[in-house]
Amino acid sequence: MGKDNDLIWHLPDDFKRFKQITTGHFIVMGRKTFESFPKPLPNRTHVIITRQEDYTVPEGCIVVNSLKKAIEVCPKNEDIFIIGGGEIYRQSMAIADKIELTRVFTAPEADTFFPEIDLKEWKLTYEEFHPKDQKHDFDFSFLTYVRA
Repeated sequence: MGKDNDLIWHLPDDFKRFKQITTGHFIVMGRKTFESFPKPLPNRTHVIITRQEDYTVPEGCIVVNSLKKAIEVCPKNEDIFIIGGGEIYRQSMAIADKIELTRVFTAPEADTFFPEIDLKEWKLTYEEFHPKDQKHDFDFSFLTYVRA
């Protein structure tokens, strides 16, 4: 997924899909993921999880100290998107009901990974393959899993 708090590939269609599905929603992330953005992403409410008690963020962002509190500050009966990093993904697997994943068909050096998806617990309901092209260095697929 990442290395040194940065993405390890540049896939414009993946960025477009991410923007399309998260715009207008609450996005939950760890502090390092938040700090990897040059500025807050437009038209989304950022919920940042950190243990730093005096962590300051731009107006409109919310800071909490646990995944449980992050979920509590989000609106009920609306989609909430957990967007990283690796530890936040790991913690959220037990409570998630859907996974929107981009699988990139390469094996670069990385230090952050998405947790293993147990196919006894998750069912693949959507798959869309994208071959590499002038704008995309790697083949990739958009995958949607729902809890079985």
